[in-house]
Amino acid sequence: MFSVVVLISGGGSNLRALLTAAASPLYPAKVVAVGSDKAATGLEHAEEFGVPTFVVEPSRFESREAWAEVLLSNIEFHKPDLVVLAGFMRVLPANIVNQLSPRMINLHPSLLPDFPGANAVADTLAAGATVTGATIHIVDEGVDTGKVLTQVSIPVALGISETDLQEQIKLVEQEQLVQAVQDIATGALVLAEKEHNA
Repeated sequence: MFSVVVLISGGGSNLRALLTAAASPLYPAKVVAVGSDKAATGLEHAEEFGVPTFVVEPSRFESREAWAEVLLSNIEFHKPDLVVLAGFMRVLPANIVNQLSPRMINLHPSLLPDFPGANAVADTLAAGATVTGATIHIVDEGVDTGKVLTQVSIPVALGISETDLQEQIKLVEQEQLVQAVQDIATGALVLAEKEHNA
């Protein structure tokens, strides 16, 4: 069975969507562990579904690299085929990215390359964009710069609040994540960068 470790930092709504899908025997992937960088409320979803959790807090380490090594060992303990960053709000150091790429993906609430970074929804509204959406991409050493795997567009309603737009994007992300993990598990979506042989 194709195995997935999910990393979160908050409420875990996307995680819950994936756990719900993976609970079906017909779904081709299984969430084997959920990790966080703090005591996130989203970990409760994992516990509800009987999935092991781990927390590795950066403040307990003297460097980002030392933190990343322990985070990586927690991830690798479960031998996942895929690592999903679902609302994980930290940029990972190169030592962990190099080890896991390209089998680590991230959800981002904009149509990359537009509006990378932690304030994508606010930046979208500030720019007066009429269309936004959700992107799933491979994690590389940059901030939201990895290869785009899937994108879904949604219109930005006139006068919509940041909170309401965020909620609209989350609903899109949940379906998008469930589909993307299914497609990666079945080979319909290929992660490897070396697609073109010269």
